[in-house]
Amino acid sequence: MAHFGFFCIAMTQKLNLSNVFSLEATNLSALRGEDLIFAGVSFRLTSGEALVLTGKNGSGKSTLLRVVAGLLQQERGSVSFTDSHGSVHPRVGEISHYLGHRNAMKSELTVAENLDFWRRFLGDTYDTPALSIDDAAEAVGLGGITHLPFGYLSAGQQRRFAFAKLLVAYRPVWILDEPTAALDTSGDRLFANLIEAHRQKGGIVLAATHQPLGLEDAQELRMAGFAHSGPGVWA
Repeated sequence: MAHFGFFCIAMTQKLNLSNVFSLEATNLSALRGEDLIFAGVSFRLTSGEALVLTGKNGSGKSTLLRVVAGLLQQERGSVSFTDSHGSVHPRVGEISHYLGHRNAMKSELTVAENLDFWRRFLGDTYDTPALSIDDAAEAVGLGGITHLPFGYLSAGQQRRFAFAKLLVAYRPVWILDEPTAALDTSGDRLFANLIEAHRQKGGIVLAATHQPLGLEDAQELRMAGFAHSGPGVWA
């Protein structure tokens, strides 16, 4: 059975922070069907820090991200977010952006209409302003085409605009599942820069990937995969 110990990541670079946050997972375990996919996963991240999940397909990377985001129920353990006032929030999904394999944008709506929906639906948290739709489009390198239907765009352009959702409504935690899928080399660099900018502002990043994300000082957690959930597995 895979087991991962507790660790705290130290960020050496100096950050200019107005808010200091922490994201903590303690002894997380999750099942897929009747199989134990991971157990004993613990970590703690504070403002400016990043954790990258690696491992083969089916090793539990996406499952762990969804558990942290509150989209799946863990079998055991807990996840919490602590803000700069010391208030603990057990519903991490409410202060997080989750970017999964799908882009969560409607093909028949324009890019601007999609982004405006997410901006109004999510809103900003912790009195931190987000980018306008036009500025977010510029930030992902696609300014001037937000009037086009989302379904008209290439896979790479769609992924860039899916990332722009993270920029139009502020959330301190970014949970990213293969964020650079369908991107070329220039897109990889652009996303790495945007993620680093989020960290410099005090943001926290938890990401799963099969390829390097180019993040400085990021810790890695390698997922080992399934463990059969037979008798005594929790001993």
